[in-house]
Amino acid sequence: MAGRLQPLELVDKCIGSRLFVIMKNDKELVGTLRGFDEYVNMVLDDVTEYENTREGRKETHLDQILLNGANVCLLVPGGEPNSG
Repeated sequence: MAGRLQPLELVDKCIGSRLFVIMKNDKELVGTLRGFDEYVNMVLDDVTEYENTREGRKETHLDQILLNGANVCLLVPGGEPNSG
């Protein structure tokens, strides 16, 4: 299948770029992808974590995070979360 981009190839092209990540627990993260493995466990730098709570939208800033790929629902290269 010439010309087809495989999923891990797409993720590999995103190293060094900003990613918007939606997790299974409804948390959302935006950070710079530094690396990943075949299970899509990822290391992100300069991370903002967004969590919707009863009190409103909570933002947490982290220098670096290791995400378990089993909990990732969606990756959006260059994406940013909606502000609503």
